[in-house]
Amino acid sequence: MNLDHFGMDTITLAGPLEAKLAAVREARFTQIMLNATDIVGHPGGEAAAITAVKASGLRVTGFQVLRDFEGLEGRLHAYKLDVAKAMLEMCRALGSRVLLVCSSASPHASGDAERLVRDLRKLAMLAVPYDIRIAYEALSWGRHVNEYPQAWEIVQRAERHNLGLALDSFHILATGTSLETLEELEPPKIFLVQLSDFLWQETRSPQDRMETARHSRVFPGEGVHSEKVIELARALDEMGYRGDYSFEVFNDDYRQLPLPVVCERARRSVKWITARVGRWSLPARRRA
Repeated sequence: MNLDHFGMDTITLAGPLEAKLAAVREARFTQIMLNATDIVGHPGGEAAAITAVKASGLRVTGFQVLRDFEGLEGRLHAYKLDVAKAMLEMCRALGSRVLLVCSSASPHASGDAERLVRDLRKLAMLAVPYDIRIAYEALSWGRHVNEYPQAWEIVQRAERHNLGLALDSFHILATGTSLETLEELEPPKIFLVQLSDFLWQETRSPQDRMETARHSRVFPGEGVHSEKVIELARALDEMGYRGDYSFEVFNDDYRQLPLPVVCERARRSVKWITARVGRWSLPARRRA
């Protein structure tokens, strides 16, 4: 593991898109996770945003986020299909190979497992012509799917080569989900890992999780769940996961700090993670 395995997320940074891209590049990161609001909210329009991303030389880790997609019927389902198609178009235009999809929190969504499988299978099929992979993430406040083992079951049942998982350390920590189930996952079906921590021991309700997730995350090594974050990264490393790690750190304080200051915190987090995981995983590698 080295700096090339890790990317920043534009959500973590304040300012215009070009400034975010420049700061990430100057901090010697090589990849960036993009949010749709950075693209459609660009003063020069979508085309100017796409040009800026390509000119940055940064590889696009993924594009986010399609919300509340699965489990709907009738006009709601048709509406979300149109949204999904538009996001797939943007995803391809940006050169991203991954579209992040969060488990639905909509009160209108059904929890019927067959329907969830059907809808995600349909989304994956829509993504095939774009050569895009769908990374399905269990939100800790999801209405029916809020832990990664549930998301994994749906992904398995859908049986689409371009449908896999996104794992987010925040959501795993917030729900207290056991990491033992990671052993059941297939590393090639993990399309993205997002890393962050937070500063209190527990979140007591879905609303509390949502507020913490959207305003008070911190970089790994800065929070109170450091050992769990390392346990997660180490487990993924020993499983053979060699994909991307992205720092998805929603933090109101960080967005008031200069971009180089925030990027330096991210660099320190990379050093902290790689030092711990590299040292811990050596014995397993020697046995192999």
